Amino acid sequence: MTSMFKRFICRMLAAAMVVLPFHAQAGVIGTDQVVAADAQAARATVAGFVNRSDVASQLQALGLSAQAAGERVAALSDAEAASLAGRIEALPAGGIAGILPVLVVVLLVYFLVIAPSATAKPAPKPAPEKK
Repeated sequence: MTSMFKRFICRMLAAAMVVLPFHAQAGVIGTDQVVAADAQAARATVAGFVNRSDVASQLQALGLSAQAAGERVAALSDAEAASLAGRIEALPAGGIAGILPVLVVVLLVYFLVIAPSATAKPAPKPAPEKK
């Protein structure tokens, strides 16, 4: 049974190698092409961030139109675009991610320190001593 299964698999692999085309090409690319592609990707990341509706409305509130923001993104140097893209990618994905740990710590402090001391009964006053 095992040898029959192995022979079947070997025959299928041999047939696949003969029938199915597999072409691979490898080439050398220049450093300038890689740098240009990285700069283009960074610029696209920054432009995509600026074009988001919430960011555009915040920029509008600060007095910068969407067209002016796009022009400024286009005027960035490659190093500036890469720096901004890195900072954008480092931002937390959700808005609650930064608030949640702070909220948990505040609640723990409240329930473990403040609430027990606020609900504690005062110590009874000692009875006056008789002389």
